[in-house]
Amino acid sequence: MAAISAVTMSAQDFKSQRPAKEDRLFSSDAIERTITRVQSQLSNPYLRWMFGNCFPNTLDTTVHFSKDEDGKPRTFVYTGDIHAMWLRDSGAQVWPYVEFCNEDEKLKELIRGVIFCQFSLINIDPYANAFNDGPTGGGWQDDMTRMNPNDHERKWEIDSHCYPIRLAYKYWKTTGDASVFDDSWISAIGNTLKTFREQQRKDGLGPYSFQRVTEAQLDTKACNGYGNPVKPVGLIASAFRPSDDATTFEFLVPSNFFAVTSLRKAAEILSVVNSRPDLAKECLILSDEVEKALMEYAIYDHPVFGKIYCFEVDGFGNRFLMDDANAPSLLSMAYLGDVHVDDPIYQNTRRFVWSDSNPYFFKGSAAEGIGGPHVGYDMIWPMSIMMKAFTSTDDDEIRWCLRTLMSTDAGTGFIHESFNKDDPSNYTRAWFAWQNTLFGELILHLISEGKLSLLNSL
Repeated sequence: MAAISAVTMSAQDFKSQRPAKEDRLFSSDAIERTITRVQSQLSNPYLRWMFGNCFPNTLDTTVHFSKDEDGKPRTFVYTGDIHAMWLRDSGAQVWPYVEFCNEDEKLKELIRGVIFCQFSLINIDPYANAFNDGPTGGGWQDDMTRMNPNDHERKWEIDSHCYPIRLAYKYWKTTGDASVFDDSWISAIGNTLKTFREQQRKDGLGPYSFQRVTEAQLDTKACNGYGNPVKPVGLIASAFRPSDDATTFEFLVPSNFFAVTSLRKAAEILSVVNSRPDLAKECLILSDEVEKALMEYAIYDHPVFGKIYCFEVDGFGNRFLMDDANAPSLLSMAYLGDVHVDDPIYQNTRRFVWSDSNPYFFKGSAAEGIGGPHVGYDMIWPMSIMMKAFTSTDDDEIRWCLRTLMSTDAGTGFIHESFNKDDPSNYTRAWFAWQNTLFGELILHLISEGKLSLLNSL
């Protein structure tokens, strides 16, 4: 299909792309009020239309609320067109709704259900990245790893443990509700600590390995499923990236930064809510160890950009200088709060990743941005453009990001996983809820930062 621009569409073309009300999986009065309020503030009809389609997409199409056998809320969240729950995606998908929990008790209960579900899934298998809705045996059951019927996929990724902590911490800080930090939470943080320590590889390779029969190189691991060797220096090995692609060097730097901040959030919860100074201390000791190792092993003095953060390292001195669009990434570290946006090394890194020195930076006639090996050559992820906007202090740069997002949706009113740098109608994943909700989050963020006039200048 041909791309449609905002310029060529008339007002009558902006028909809501949301499901009919009776077909929506969940409705929140607070979110509906927010959509109405924001749309009334936006003067650009295309932007107004996209926000209305994208912001509620997770609630409209992916959340499945129920109660478990103990009567606790349980919310199972699809990624979109893949009917499984990724710990990372689900935490990111509902993230921008948390700030509205105090306005809507139903929404609050839904988010509680996501948190409870995430903790329970970590306790089922701390090495899995994605889960089935119960022990259905769906997904990648033939992979050569310790699969169980609850696992949809068992790719070990550090961020799978970080996103649930990030979500639960924000929920607690926003609502004051500490009820989510029950025995399941204590078990989950115990499993997180155990898994992180195992993957520091100080006492051997650990219990996890992964292999898959596949033609895709980055869907399996080298060296009998353990990945390339690492030198135990305090960093945590992540067999896979947030893209679900295998790491080349096991110490994935953005995810190790994410682990540092997540462990410190966990320590605060354990101290204040659970009165568990023992576990809190374990979290702080590990976070300090990882942070020290990052400062020693993850920084490279680039001949063009100066000191930058590497994407992956192995502790032996080898390094991978690139960035991947999925988050956590080097670009997204300031968005996630893992580094300060004014950190000079981050700023150097930000310039590096948005340049042709990054092998996965693509520039074409339609747009420029960061992709990754998950989709391949010339495919830009809109997530990278959104992360550029989230981490920018330059109004012209933010304006460019928004215009690019609006002109590369192929006239659908939604954000896709990726699109071709020369042809936005060539895209992947028409239904990818994280990217849609993230776009809504970006608009709300810019309004809260006093940039409504910028939005209305488009």
